[in-house]
Amino acid sequence: MIRVRDLRVDYDNVCAVHDLTLEIGPGEVFGLIGPNGAGKTSTMRAIVGLLEPTYGDIELAGVDIRERPEDASQVLGFMPDFPPVYDDLLVWEFLDLWAASYWIAPSERPGVVERYLDMVGLTEKRNAIVTELSRGMRQRLVLAKTLVPQPQVLLLDEPASGMDPHGRADLKKVLRTLAAEGKTVLVSSHILSEMSEFCTSVGIMERGRMVVSGRVDDVMAEVMGHGTLLVEVLGPTDEFQRVVGQDARVGSITRKDNTFQFAFHGDVEAASDLLRSLIQSGVRVASFARRREGLEDLFLKVGAKELS
Repeated sequence: MIRVRDLRVDYDNVCAVHDLTLEIGPGEVFGLIGPNGAGKTSTMRAIVGLLEPTYGDIELAGVDIRERPEDASQVLGFMPDFPPVYDDLLVWEFLDLWAASYWIAPSERPGVVERYLDMVGLTEKRNAIVTELSRGMRQRLVLAKTLVPQPQVLLLDEPASGMDPHGRADLKKVLRTLAAEGKTVLVSSHILSEMSEFCTSVGIMERGRMVVSGRVDDVMAEVMGHGTLLVEVLGPTDEFQRVVGQDARVGSITRKDNTFQFAFHGDVEAASDLLRSLIQSGVRVASFARRREGLEDLFLKVGAKELS
């Protein structure tokens, strides 16, 4: 649904995006990650047609945005960071205005307004003046506006900015719903810990280049290279340490009381074999779990590698 080939964006003598290639399919929520100045916003603005790229091809739902910009706009929803709103309208009036601009029939607009107010958690604020809304509530309102025309492709730039925990929880539900409906979503955010909960794919940008991208699990396996096991042992730990010490797949071990953490270079079946060996050796295992690294861990490792 989003296909980008060899995208380059230059500002005078600065290359903001360098030969970026990206493809995101239906039902995917793709997290675009990178430090400030990495080229994330320039990439998004080029994809939606707000920025003329130096060169490159961009298609949205099979539509070339240069050759058929009006058709591309029909399938696209874009939520920029710090989006503008009309302060002197009531919340429901703001959505009603946008519904009218999308040629939604007057008889249908009240239902559409209520549907998206409920989806973003603003039903209780429907009669509030927009200017009275907090930064996070304005983000929710603009998200609702972006969803009104039911676009097939959505680009959301820092959508959780300023949202409280409840607002971010609602946002995650919306993104999961969009993915279940087969929409294609590209989202940029600095809240990496929460992106792990809804992104199906991820791309990390550094200095205008895409350093790594793909399905989250595949990228994790490629970059992190191993999992981390957390094991809590009851009673004496000598036998535990003997068993894991003889396993070539076990990396360095750290210990806090009777809980051990260590890198494990093996898949799920290998971890199961290790657990069986511990139990057969008489080790009393209270808990045995694989710690899932998050996008923060991934970003730090990739960033450190890129800057070293």
